[in-house]
Amino acid sequence: MLKKKLLGVLIVMGCTVSVRSFASENVWLVVDTQTQSMEVRKGDKTVAVLENIAIGRNGAGEKNHRGDDITPLGNYRIGWINEKSAFRKFFGLTYPNVDNADNALKKGKIDLDTYEAIARAHSAGQIPPQNTDLGGQIGIHGLGSGSLSIHRSMNWTHGCIALTNDQIDQLSQWVEKGTLVTVK
Repeated sequence: MLKKKLLGVLIVMGCTVSVRSFASENVWLVVDTQTQSMEVRKGDKTVAVLENIAIGRNGAGEKNHRGDDITPLGNYRIGWINEKSAFRKFFGLTYPNVDNADNALKKGKIDLDTYEAIARAHSAGQIPPQNTDLGGQIGIHGLGSGSLSIHRSMNWTHGCIALTNDQIDQLSQWVEKGTLVTVK
C-alpha cells in the first residue's frame, strides 16, 4: 500500500519511476521445457506467458558434461545480467546448483573439491564456478542478430533458454539479479 501511495505522489510531482523497482517484487519464472514456454509469475498469479522458447539442441535434462547442449532442469537464480550481450540481453543462471553437483559427485562426474566449491558459492549467495566439467554460462537470452526463423523451427542453443528479442526485452521489465527460475 505504501508503495502505491509513494508511486502516486511521485507521479503527481512529475517524477519518473522505474517500473523495475516495483515490478520485480515476488516475481519468479517457470520454464516448461515440454511446452516450450515461460511463465512470469508474481506470487501465485501468472502475469505473462512467453511462448515458442528454444532450449538446448539435445533437449532438457541432467547435463552430463560441458558442451552436451542440454538445458539443465532445476531451481536456479539469476546470478548476473549482461545488458550488452551478443544475444541482446543475457540473464545468467546460478547453474550448477547443489543438487546438480550432488548428482554429479555421486556419478563420478566431478570430484569432491569441485562439489565443495559449488556448495560454498551457493551457501555464500555467490555465482558457482562456471568452468567445471558440468559446464556453465547457462542463462536466458534473446536472439541478438540471430535468425528468427531458425529460432521458431528448432531448439538451437548450447543449453541456454532463448527468447526472441522482443520477449527478452519484455522479460527484463520483471526480473533482476536474484529472481528465482524453475526449469522443468
